[in-house]
This record gives sequence, C-alpha cells and structure tokens, in this order.
Amino acid sequence: MRHEKAGRLLEMARLLASNAEGLTLDEMADRMGVGRRTAERMRGAVREMFPQMEEVDDPPTRRFRIPAGLDGLFQAPTAEELAALSAAADMLTKEGAKGRAQALRSLEQKVLSATRAAARRKLAPDLEALLQAEAIAVQAGPRPFEEDAILASIREAVKAMRALRFRYQGGSNPGRTREVTPYGILFGRSNYLVAAEGKAGPRNWRLDRMLDVEILDRAAARPEDFSLQAYADESFGIYQDDTHDVVLAVTPEGAEDALRWRFHTGQTLEAQAGGGVLVRFRASGMRELAWHLFTWGDKVRIVAPQALRDMMAAELEVARRALASDSVAGSA
Repeated sequence: MRHEKAGRLLEMARLLASNAEGLTLDEMADRMGVGRRTAERMRGAVREMFPQMEEVDDPPTRRFRIPAGLDGLFQAPTAEELAALSAAADMLTKEGAKGRAQALRSLEQKVLSATRAAARRKLAPDLEALLQAEAIAVQAGPRPFEEDAILASIREAVKAMRALRFRYQGGSNPGRTREVTPYGILFGRSNYLVAAEGKAGPRNWRLDRMLDVEILDRAAARPEDFSLQAYADESFGIYQDDTHDVVLAVTPEGAEDALRWRFHTGQTLEAQAGGGVLVRFRASGMRELAWHLFTWGDKVRIVAPQALRDMMAAELEVARRALASDSVAGSA
C-alpha cells in the first residue's frame, strides 16, 4: 500500500510538472479521480517532496505547478508505456499516416535518450517481450491521405492564426481557389480540414483534394467558443448534414454486442423486455450511419428518424441494382 501511495504522489507531481499554467485543486481531483479533500492532502505531500512547487493566483482560485520539471530519476518510462508508444507508431504507419508515425518515433527516441543507461538496460528484455507478443490487426478500408507539406501548412496557419488559400478539386466547382479560416484537422477514414469560408459556418475539406496550399498574411482565428471535438461529435463518422434524433432497436441476439459497442459518444442504452436494447443518440451523417448498419444485418431495426429509414432503403436499392447489373453482365 505504501508503494501504491508513493506512486500516486509521483503521478500528481508529474501532472504539476507537465502543465505550464498549473492545476487547481479541483483539476487535480478530477485528473487523479479523487475527492477535493484527498487532493488537498496529496498536494501537501507533493509539496514536501518537491519544495519548488509554486502557487499562482488565478482569481477566484489558485493554481499549483512545479516550474522546472522533474529530475530524470523520477521520469524513467515503463516497458508498457514504451510498448504503447511503439504500437501507436506502428498503427499510424500501417494506416498511411507516415508524418504522425515519424513524430511518435522521434518522441520514442527522445524518451530513450533521456533515460539513464541502467534503466534502459533493465527495460530492454521486458520491452522486447511485449513488442513480440502484441500486434495490430489492420482493418479493411481507405488509407487516409497525409502529405507532410499540407499538414505542416495547416498546422502553421492554425498556430499563427492566419488564413489559408488552396485550390479545391471537390465540391460543385472543382478547381476553384478557396480562402478559408482554418479551425483544425479531423483524422479518420479520410482526413479533413475543418474551416470556414467567408461568413459561412465550418465545413469539411478533404486533404487529398487540396492543391497549392498557401498561408496568407491575413489574420484569421477560429471563434473562441468553437470546440473541434464537439463539432466532430455532432456527426456519425465524418459527414456533416442535418442533425437527427436516432433511435435503434437491437434484437436480443445482438444485445450483447450492442452493450459493448459505441455508436456515438452521446448515446444512451435502454434494456428492453425480452432482452433487446434501445440505443438513442443525436447526430448527423445518416448516409455513413446507414452504411454501418449494413454490418448488423437483421439485428438492428431503425425506429427513428424517417430520414435514416429512407437513406437505408435508398442504399439497399443502389446495392440491388448493382447486383442485378452484375448478374446480367455475367450471363451475357
């Protein structure tokens, strides 16, 4: 138990050393998963271990931080942490995200180079065992487009709060030059720039359709109240269109899978008499949701909205016509 408490205190010290602005007591409690009183006691114990801890007034509260960081003695990584970092880099490489994979590989090298030689030698056998015992199953699907130059330009524009100009090979007018305010990047099945053109709200621009990307010498900052995560959560997948209240009835045969499945970050699950499950969430992107529901076969029934039922019927008709066309071609 004593070792466990020491580990928790060191974890809090790392939090305070890794945050430039510092943390309030409530933030410490939230990050550590404890009550405020416990967070106060832990803060006091950390102060005894690291007297360089600072208090920063931030009315109506105070923030605490360890400004100079922690000595390398307290920062040796574990084999599990390094294996997770390596696995994340491998996953990005297999998905075609070479730029982000290289960033993680560079971080891995920096962590190892900052680790004492004795600690590295101790880690080596455990790390090798984990790397040989864990692998990534590659999912079928599109390989996201990631060109380093385009990503670098977008990121620089976001950091400098500057507008972007590019030719866009999509939409109703392919090849048209666009000037936008960049909000951020969505990584997924396809990668998108989230940006606003003129006074319109944000929309998604596929990175693989952007050409001649240029950072403009014009200030352009996203609204302070905009949350990229909240924007992404509005949709099932990537597509953004009208938002609907979705209700899906899962049969008893599919209930166990549904209870372990996340259709949407804002979903609620309701057990039904007979063993079924009712799934509710609010989202846009009905076409992508319809595509996903094909994978559930007859285990899911669309209760609402009608727009999703209509989309599902339309996609089924497209598939039926394609299958009929193949049959005719095969018999010719």
